Amino acid sequence: MTAEAGSLTKAAPAPSGGTAARARRSLGARLAERVSGGLVQVFLIVVGLFWLVPTIGLLLSSLRTPQDMAAGGWWQVLTEPSRLTFQSYEELLKNGDITSSLLNTALITVPATVLVVVIGALAGYAFAWMDFPGRDWWFLAVVGLLVVPVQVALIPIAELFGKIGLFGSIVGVILFHVGFGLPFAVFLLRNFFAEIPRELLEAARLDGAGELRLFLRVVMPLGGPAIASLGIFQFLWVWNDMLVALIFSDSGSQPITVALQTQVRQFGNNIDILAPGAFISMVVPLAVFFAFQRQFVSGVMAGAGKEATGNHS
Repeated sequence: MTAEAGSLTKAAPAPSGGTAARARRSLGARLAERVSGGLVQVFLIVVGLFWLVPTIGLLLSSLRTPQDMAAGGWWQVLTEPSRLTFQSYEELLKNGDITSSLLNTALITVPATVLVVVIGALAGYAFAWMDFPGRDWWFLAVVGLLVVPVQVALIPIAELFGKIGLFGSIVGVILFHVGFGLPFAVFLLRNFFAEIPRELLEAARLDGAGELRLFLRVVMPLGGPAIASLGIFQFLWVWNDMLVALIFSDSGSQPITVALQTQVRQFGNNIDILAPGAFISMVVPLAVFFAFQRQFVSGVMAGAGKEATGNHS
């Protein structure tokens, strides 16, 4: 009897590692596993809809007449959709200050974004793959510029621009954005370009490719996701900026953010101008983001993949 019990005990299989690991898991881990499916997705969708409420409210407010907006909130349109009208947008297009400020915004944002991307890509390639005296020290200096707040440089650069005749001009606003956008651009693209396999660059050099051709034909296509991500960040930052434009622009060079703030200061509750103007200023960066969403996600995932590969190795 004892021998039989002993043999049964020896024959009983020991719990596997996976079963023991599941038994040791905490209650919080088991609950997180159960709710990580559809329940979390429904919760995220609800949160996303709540985030969209102000945008929807602004859109519906821009499609109402001043009389309707004075009579009640934008949600009344849900019961009376026939009262929607484009009258406010027609009045907006007749406002010379708003239309010229939209043009100024484009004239500021596009060059500031293109210059930061181009110069940042060239400098990032140089810091990653070109040897020159003091390369590492220069790169450390660029990284150190990342911690300089914009507010610290406003007064000194305003005095400098005043002496050289750039204060109050579109060129001055562009140069300020380029100067403060380049450190992050160089830091980001240098780290991304440094992950390109050296063998690929050496093979291109053996085929007779110079540095410029190597940069245009090999590095730029491989760095497309990172460059697209940088361009989106820079575009959104410059388009939505108000502090720099408020200080360095005048009435002839002010962008849409400053123009809308001026409308509030001058006319008070002129919501028939502010609502469509604010919606237009918001919908343009949203359209840019969604147009390049795939490249942006690719850049983020590529950086995450490189980081995970580096940690694993």
